[in-house]
Parts: sequence; structure tokens; C-alpha cells
Amino acid sequence: MMKIAGLIDHTALKPDTTREQIILLCKEAIEYKFASVCVNPCYVKLCSELLKDYSIKVCTVIGFPLGATTTATKVAEAEEAVKNGATEVDMVINVGAIKSGDYDFVRSDIAAVVQAVEGKALVKVILETCLLTEDEKVQSCIICKEVGADFVKTSTGFSTGGATVEDIKLMRSIVKPNLGVKASGGIRDYKTAKAMVDAGASRIGASASIAIVSEENQ
Repeated sequence: MMKIAGLIDHTALKPDTTREQIILLCKEAIEYKFASVCVNPCYVKLCSELLKDYSIKVCTVIGFPLGATTTATKVAEAEEAVKNGATEVDMVINVGAIKSGDYDFVRSDIAAVVQAVEGKALVKVILETCLLTEDEKVQSCIICKEVGADFVKTSTGFSTGGATVEDIKLMRSIVKPNLGVKASGGIRDYKTAKAMVDAGASRIGASASIAIVSEENQ
């Protein structure tokens, strides 16, 4: 059975995160064998240098945390991130467009990022589930499947709520085994992380990663 560390994106996205904290994040990722580090775009190059001799991926965020930047901005961010060494990009869906029922725009917004990094990086689409109705979550997942995203993800961790077991089950039921499902936002202990995996999550985004794996090993 796979240890939960191999499913965790070890995350540091707060605005006051320092260079020293990023260096420590990478050291911890190496020690605990996390799947990736997830950092703000300005730290991608540093992480890719620190992790170049390891299998740990460098993940960054696009259009974060609101998802309300233009498509061209998201594409530029994604292209620069890949150039700097990112192999996974977590882009925020345009929440306002979903709420407006403008699914054509949402489709083209995500598709543009997918196409920009095709063959170079995985794309995880952050739905910000706490702001969506059940139907909006379903439509978002369907769009992500249609345009070739690699994952759907629950939350930025910066809005009104985080991952729930119910949302993970719903998202998995729509994307089937075709896409990954990432649970993020408010996952701070092993019990919660395991519940997300049991519900269908294939990746966990967490800043409390060490606490989670330490509990697993008790």
C-alpha cells in the first residue's frame, strides 16, 4: 500500500513565505518523499534548482487565488512557470464565469492553459468548491474532462472553505478514473487526509504534511 507521503503536494503559498521557508520546504519534501512542493510562481526556479536531483515535482499556482485574471495572463504565467522548471500547474477556474453560466468562456480559459503547457506540465484546475453549487461543480468537472486537464482540485485554501469528503466523492463520480482529484484546503491531520483518499482523492494538498505523515507512522 502506498504511503500517504507519496500523494502529498507539500505546500507553502502564504504571501509572507520567505526564501528560507521555501528552502526548508524542499528539504522536508526530500526527507519525507512527498509527491511535490507547491509554491508561488516566484519560487519555482529556486525549487527546481534545489530538487533537480530528486523525483519530487515542482508545482505552482496560476491565476491564484481568485481565478479572475485574464486568460492571456494565466497562459503567460503557466508558460513562465514551465520555463522556470515547474512540471505541475494548479490554475484557478474563473469562478465568476462559472457562477454566470458562461461555460464557453470557462472552457476556453482552461483549454488555453492546457494547450500552453501540453507535454511539459500537468494541469490541475482549482474549482473553489466552497463557492459553487452542486450543479456548478458538476459542470466544472465536465469542462475539465472535455478540455484535457489532468486533475480537478477542490480549493485554494484562501476562500470560505476547504475540501470535503462529499465534494471529493462528487468530483470523482464525474471525472471517473480519467482525471486525478486533488483534495486541498483545511487538511491538517492523517484522519482527514485518509478520508479524502478513501473518497477518491489521488493527491492531497497540505501545509501540515509532516503532521499528517507523522500520525500515519504512529
